[in-house]
Amino acid sequence: MNTLAEKKLQHFYIAEDQSIYLLSHKDAAKLKHWIDLCKSQLHQLGYQDVELLGKGAYGFVFCGENDVGRQQVFKFSRANLPQHVQDRLSDEAEMQAMLAHHHIPKLIEYLKIKRQSILHMSRAPGHDLDVISHQQGPLAVEQVVSITIQLIELLQFIRDPSNNTKNKPIVHGDIKPSNIVFDETNGQIQLIDWGSSVWAQTDKDGHSTANNVMDLMSGDLQHTNSRMGDIYFIGEEQLNGGLSSPRFDEQGMAATIYALASGQSCRYGYKVITASSLGLPKMLAKALDGMLGEDERLRKEAGDYLFNNLSLLKNLVLADKPTLAVVDALIPVWQRSHDEEIDTVGYGSRKSFLREQADKESLIDVDDVQLEKYYKNFLVGMGDTEKAFIAAVSRLAKFPVVGGLAIRWEKDGVYVDSNLTLFDPLLEYSFKSAVNNMVTLARGVFRVGMFKSCFFNARDTLHVERKNKERPFIAHQGQKLSFEVSKLVEVDNASQLHSYFEDGVDPDEYLHLPEEIMAVLAKMNLIHHTGCIIFELLETHCKIHSYLMLLNHDKQAEFEQCLTDILALLPTIKGIGISGFMKLPYKDTRFFEHRNQATDEFYPKNPKLLQ
Repeated sequence: MNTLAEKKLQHFYIAEDQSIYLLSHKDAAKLKHWIDLCKSQLHQLGYQDVELLGKGAYGFVFCGENDVGRQQVFKFSRANLPQHVQDRLSDEAEMQAMLAHHHIPKLIEYLKIKRQSILHMSRAPGHDLDVISHQQGPLAVEQVVSITIQLIELLQFIRDPSNNTKNKPIVHGDIKPSNIVFDETNGQIQLIDWGSSVWAQTDKDGHSTANNVMDLMSGDLQHTNSRMGDIYFIGEEQLNGGLSSPRFDEQGMAATIYALASGQSCRYGYKVITASSLGLPKMLAKALDGMLGEDERLRKEAGDYLFNNLSLLKNLVLADKPTLAVVDALIPVWQRSHDEEIDTVGYGSRKSFLREQADKESLIDVDDVQLEKYYKNFLVGMGDTEKAFIAAVSRLAKFPVVGGLAIRWEKDGVYVDSNLTLFDPLLEYSFKSAVNNMVTLARGVFRVGMFKSCFFNARDTLHVERKNKERPFIAHQGQKLSFEVSKLVEVDNASQLHSYFEDGVDPDEYLHLPEEIMAVLAKMNLIHHTGCIIFELLETHCKIHSYLMLLNHDKQAEFEQCLTDILALLPTIKGIGISGFMKLPYKDTRFFEHRNQATDEFYPKNPKLLQ
């Protein structure tokens, strides 16, 4: 078979990382063209069944089958990143080539064609644990213990200097569920994406790993060589720019195991949803609580305890079959069928009151796309529980769901109004677990304020484009805002409606709509319906996101006219920004008292009790 070097791959533009249904027509076309070009190039090299496997902050990953039926993976650096960032793929290749272990994919070759770096490696069988977590919800305890054992053994291998030619510990730097591929046929894992890996500057005890004069002269211990992993999972030392150490991966592992066991998407919920409340074996739960906590000394002691007592973890008596807890949703969850695929996007407003301080200087100037993606946008200044709450709401948007949430914190507790409809019954357990986590974390937030979030199908987003900002946005003939009509007629009852306007202007929204459009929205507000409508205006691209359901069938013509009027008034909107409106039926407001943390629950010493 031809090697990659014999046939040149093109230099491609990669569009912004978001749902293709939210991209402008031009950017969507470029992205489709780039993906098709990559597939055709790999087909020319003799690979079959080529598909886009995934994408991250630094690259896109494709897979294909070679002529002997083996799955291969091709990782392309993002061509629109600075060259020094693209060159990290070379470092990743060097590190991966250094490590021969059955839990690490094997490097086949590294190539650089023009400015495009490409990493070619074997494919880890199975699915990543982020995907599995979303499909299954909190993983069975027996599965969690098995994954923990494998991760500890792998980390022991890469931190052992005798296992590589440089005689230094290696730090992966970005351990998280999406970087662990799980093979459900045999329960084995592989740790992928070594793009943040570095040679450790200190060992786990803080001693320098410099082992020659050149290392010492390089000023190795004045500046960290660590890279910013996913801040939803990395620990304090890595986040704050400490010298790279095997402790970084300990922290990433603890956060990952905690997230998988609890069905969350980050580490930050540990204060409210403790590891000791998840039904894990007591030794593992207590170790995780210590490793995730705020006391640095206790974090290290807990990590040492877990690693030094791996044999105890291996010898635990567990149930033969995976055990899962029964989950009843704390707030209503509706289910419906849908003929077409749903691409859910979540929009949250009124987040500013969750911040402990308005402006936090630390980390602002770090030049790192991961930081830009996760940290600057909305986590700055928030406490850990507030971050976990926001992440929990974001997790809901990973499901095929539409609707909305309005959460109001008062001194006496938390009031939740919701209208959530799930369109895949196979995800019911996972979705209800995610909803319950969101409610539990909300109970652990002690503030007074309001938070709203809408969930809409990006495939229904209306796109209007213009050549420059001096021109108005004008909807095309035939474009219209769609809405559903409820199966049952519901008569108006103003006392049961969460009005678009009842709690005033949202301080976090910065697009001010003209009076003419506001008047139409006020008219719509008097018609019994539920859903959301969000205006997002960029310089040359207008997106109108919506999910609307009419409840009063007698008003269908009037409701449709309001939506027609909104599109006709689109040219009156000035400026750029985003502004959203949500309407929920206040039929069954749920009240929850504040709660500091969940109660302890451990795996029984006699697993037969679970049968």
